[in-house]
Amino acid sequence: MNQGEKRKCELVEKLGIFLEKKEHMAPVAARIFSYIILTGKQGTTFEDLVSNLCASKSTISTHLNHLQDLKKLSYFTKTGDRKKYFIINKDTTVQTISNMINEWKDEKQLHLEIKAYKEDVNKSLEKENQFELDYHKSFIEFLDGAIISINKLKETIINNKH
Repeated sequence: MNQGEKRKCELVEKLGIFLEKKEHMAPVAARIFSYIILTGKQGTTFEDLVSNLCASKSTISTHLNHLQDLKKLSYFTKTGDRKKYFIINKDTTVQTISNMINEWKDEKQLHLEIKAYKEDVNKSLEKENQFELDYHKSFIEFLDGAIISINKLKETIINNKH
C-alpha cells in the first residue's frame, strides 16, 4: 500500500467515525460513504468497496442500497462497462445545508426573542440585577456569519453541479 492509499484508509476511518456520530450511520455505511467522498467524481465500484473496506459482499450491498434509498448516493455508468460508479448525491448535500440554515435561523430567532425579553425586564431591575446581554449579541452575530458562510458553500455546490 502506497502512502496515498494509506492516508486515504486512515481518513476513511476517521471520517467514518465522525459520520457514525453526526449522521447516526451504521459503521459500515459510514465507511462506505466516507470512501465514496474521498474517491470523488470518478466514483467507486461495488468491487472496490468490497476490496478496500474488507467487508462481505452482502454487507456492502445492504449498506450501499440503504445509502441509495436515503438519496445520499447516486451512480453513473460508463459506455461499454457494466459496472456502476457510486458518487455522492449533491442534492443531498444541498438539502442538508438548507436544513442546517433553517435550524440556525430558528435558533437565531429564539435568541432574539430571549434578548428582547431580557432587555424589557432589565428596564425594571436595578443595575446589579440586570441580565447580561453580551452572550446573546455575540451568538446572534456568530449565527449571522455562519449563515452567510454556509450559504456561500451551498451556492458553490449548486453552481458546480452542471
